[in-house]
Amino acid sequence: MENQHLLSIAKQFGTPIYVYDGNKIAEQYRRLLRSFSGVSNLKIQYACKALTNISILKLMKNLGAGLDTVSIQEVKLGLKAGFQPEEIFFTPNGVSIEEIDQVGKMGVQIIIDNLSMLEQFGNINPQAPTCIRLNPHIMAGGNSKISVGHIDSKFGISIHQFPHIKRIVEITKMKINGIHMHTGSDILDIDVFLQATEILFKYAFEFDDLEFIDFGSGFKVSYHQNDSETNIEELGKKLTLRFKEFCKNYGREIILAFEPGKFLVSKAGFFLAKVNTIKQTTSTVFAHVDSGFNHLIRPMFYDAFHQINNISSNTGKCRYYTVVGYICETDTFGTNRKISEITEGDILAFSNAGAYCYMMSSNYNSRYRPAEVLWYKHKAHLIRNRESFEDLIRHQVEVSWD
Repeated sequence: MENQHLLSIAKQFGTPIYVYDGNKIAEQYRRLLRSFSGVSNLKIQYACKALTNISILKLMKNLGAGLDTVSIQEVKLGLKAGFQPEEIFFTPNGVSIEEIDQVGKMGVQIIIDNLSMLEQFGNINPQAPTCIRLNPHIMAGGNSKISVGHIDSKFGISIHQFPHIKRIVEITKMKINGIHMHTGSDILDIDVFLQATEILFKYAFEFDDLEFIDFGSGFKVSYHQNDSETNIEELGKKLTLRFKEFCKNYGREIILAFEPGKFLVSKAGFFLAKVNTIKQTTSTVFAHVDSGFNHLIRPMFYDAFHQINNISSNTGKCRYYTVVGYICETDTFGTNRKISEITEGDILAFSNAGAYCYMMSSNYNSRYRPAEVLWYKHKAHLIRNRESFEDLIRHQVEVSWD
């Protein structure tokens, strides 16, 4: 998006605010389709935990995506957005058997990553098409907090427990129609990803009636100008050839599924905040903005990097700033960042704010969560109102001590 459009949105709707470029989302989706154009049956399930605003879900639906969900609430949001139950995957972790059973009765594709839940669900509803999530014991991902396919991960059923899986399936006579893996986020080395796919191919031959193999996602996006990202085109070429070979050996063509979240929406998002004050100390120049980790927690939580640009004055002399928020704790967005000279009232734009940013926001310090805007077809669409004081106390129960 151009800075003039972002500034116009900040002026019209106020700050802080999240802005999503619908054209960029569509571009990323089509890039993924092109990369795997050689696959006859490709299914892209948007991992909506990244951003569940119902207008974004409707956009994904219009693009042709399915949905990957991790809670019954996300399933209900998907249904409300117009997805059919068979277009939705349910990939929870650690939820109750009651929640899995409720979602199963909705006609949604169930994916289970726990031996206990597999057996319980098999006893309750053995005819429900069920996918099994395996843990391939592959270390992949940007850091320990987002790597989920290693031996100590809480996700997936260990490949070393595969005999237990087979025993449960045989006893309950479950209908296993898919197998799944997800190794982590920010995967850069496609050879590591391909190594994990070989493990999945191996175990796929243990089931006769598979309809799909779900390879998860975790593709890395770039966070700054010279940053690296997953070579999705190269991965597409290599995995397409290997998947075709697998289907030939399996005896029929099945669906290749992915669950991208960050890949589709991260680069489409911008978080805009206004500079309240500039504070010079003996060692640092702080730029205080009208927000904090209550709105954008990823830098504090994951040490995540978000490019910060002064879109009010991006041609001025650059200085080094530590950009901080208004929360009464250490609340740092970026340290010693080289940014075009900032004055009070300027608007700063944080890039890569489409994934896991608004979704992790809170009312800490009793602050309101920001509004959201979708920029699509050359127009700004308000897709979430800024919270008010009434929203803050809506579900509180006031007790009188008189």
